[in-house]
Amino acid sequence: MKKRKIFTTMMTLLMVATLAACGSSKSSGNASGTTDSNEDKGMEVLGENVVFDPNKLINDGKPIDIEYWTWNEGDPAITMAKEYEKIYPNVKIKVVNHPWEDYWTKLPLALKGKNGPAVFNIHNSQNDILMPYLAPYDIETEKLTADFTSVEPHITDGNVYYIDSMINTGNIYYNKTLWKEAGLTDADIPKTWTQFEEVAKKLTKKDGEKITQAGFNWNGETYSALYQGLNYQKGELLFKDGGKTVNYDNSVTKENLQFLIDLYEKAGVGSKDFGAESSQSFGNGQSAMVYKWGWYLNELNTNYPDIDYGVFATPTPTEDVPLAYDRFNGESTPGINKNQTKEQQAVAQDFLTYCLANDEYSKTGALALASFPTKKSLAEDADILANPVLSAIAPRVDRLIWPGPFPATVESTATETMEDVLFNGKELSASVKSAQEKMEKDMKDTEFTSLEDSYAFINEK
Repeated sequence: MKKRKIFTTMMTLLMVATLAACGSSKSSGNASGTTDSNEDKGMEVLGENVVFDPNKLINDGKPIDIEYWTWNEGDPAITMAKEYEKIYPNVKIKVVNHPWEDYWTKLPLALKGKNGPAVFNIHNSQNDILMPYLAPYDIETEKLTADFTSVEPHITDGNVYYIDSMINTGNIYYNKTLWKEAGLTDADIPKTWTQFEEVAKKLTKKDGEKITQAGFNWNGETYSALYQGLNYQKGELLFKDGGKTVNYDNSVTKENLQFLIDLYEKAGVGSKDFGAESSQSFGNGQSAMVYKWGWYLNELNTNYPDIDYGVFATPTPTEDVPLAYDRFNGESTPGINKNQTKEQQAVAQDFLTYCLANDEYSKTGALALASFPTKKSLAEDADILANPVLSAIAPRVDRLIWPGPFPATVESTATETMEDVLFNGKELSASVKSAQEKMEKDMKDTEFTSLEDSYAFINEK
């Protein structure tokens, strides 16, 4: 046992050393750029409130290399880095792309040293891990707020360390071919859940008692996201006690879980046994409607290019405006490494300002990730609104709520509860109660506090 412990320790030290070497960024004579002496580049200033003036020297024109770490090939900062290098030939931004699974092991280790990446991609689910290493943005909060929505939840002691560059939420994807075969038109797109159930019945096909085509399929991981939106629609928050305690065991949660089960067991528009994963079932043309977030659009285009699909906004209990239409989550702007040198941080801050002042950064990311841009200047952009997911989100974007980067147990335990009730025959109320207890236990040692109170319409509750 002692030998294993020593070996593990040595391997950990070796990993840290290796990461430090891999993450080193040049700022001396070894840098690969060329000296820049052209201060007045004759280029226009970008932005409205957050502005970027390219007519200056960066790092006094001396060559400097920095690194940008990401896990996403579609990260818009990659394109921006290439454009930034064209403006400043003395700056080289090396993009280091790690797979998602490796990223959250390697990045925190690299940030502990002095040679980690100067700037890096952030996911808000890792907020607590990354915050100790983040430098605040060198941009006035008032200017960020003037240009972007969803800034307020990210203000900490007057500082901003990252914001949402774009946001996403759930919508209903429907198979247009099956829709037409059922005699449905655009006029039949449902606005309420009652209307949705009737449409789902028309889209369901059976051979005797056996379903051959599901009108609606929520199998797989759909429930963990869907129940949150359903609860918000009925005015039930996900957290209570000042946002510190999860709020799963309540009558609304039970009512909504029963509603989803009844769609299968009473309305007969689908089945728990009709494929384990709704994403694949829809892609194969076996299910007519599914609830998915924006990522699914890219999966359809990549893996199921023959499916003719449309997207419409998730129905609501009534046609009245609810407290919120759904939960949203954001794609974050880059973070800056406070442990890097002043020179590295200065370049990183300038690069960040270039991204935020440039509409193309937000627009490129929005279209690549099917996420609605938070930059106000793009709210009515024609290319944005031509995207089927973004056009469905646009009319409701102000009525989406972000509870903050809550612990994973809120979703994973909810999924387990659904499976216990739907597949294992456990009693619904008892299962929901047990889930509440498990979530509370899992969150006992966390410092999470919900951001639901920052929602613009929270006083309507």
